[in-house]
Amino acid sequence: MTFAGRTLTPAVVEALRYWPGVVHSVRPAPVDLAVLPPFFTDLLAELPWWNQAWRIDRVEPAHPHETPWNDREQGVVEVSVPGTASCGSDDVLPFSAQVRFDGDRLIRFQAKLGDMVVGPSVAAPGKPEPHPFGVVFSRLIDLRGISVRDMARGSFRSESTIRGLRAGGIVPHRAVLAYVPEVLGISAEDLAAIAGLDPEENG
Repeated sequence: MTFAGRTLTPAVVEALRYWPGVVHSVRPAPVDLAVLPPFFTDLLAELPWWNQAWRIDRVEPAHPHETPWNDREQGVVEVSVPGTASCGSDDVLPFSAQVRFDGDRLIRFQAKLGDMVVGPSVAAPGKPEPHPFGVVFSRLIDLRGISVRDMARGSFRSESTIRGLRAGGIVPHRAVLAYVPEVLGISAEDLAAIAGLDPEENG
């Protein structure tokens, strides 16, 4: 399931661009935020596993994370929209949507309901999602011109392990990454931070 590429209505764009908490030369006029709860509910309802009883019932003004520097009406914008979701009167959870769009074109949508993150998948349906370290690791060795074979030899790992790390199919535990920092020319602490290891795992 992908949400990217669809066209946003003018009312939704206007609501996503309403940032009263941001310093403006002229304070923005209030807009109708009521268009956003059904917009987010409809997006989530497209997920085959989504419980249709849950609905986004309240949102607050968006907080911009990425905005165009020149013309506010053009360019890529990324915002977070806080709110709540409910399933009946007793079940209420905090909700947050992260939306990236360019003009009226949706680029990315991710939501968090309670502790659960809902976002676009990378792997095919039924397949596990790759570990995000794989993308960073691949970039690091490519920038340095290190081949899979050289990385395997330098880190005392098999080539299949290095390929697995690159593909995100292997969790980057401390033992797996033992000699990788030396080959990359970075500190073990930096690589542990990049891999998302907990501080107590940094050795």
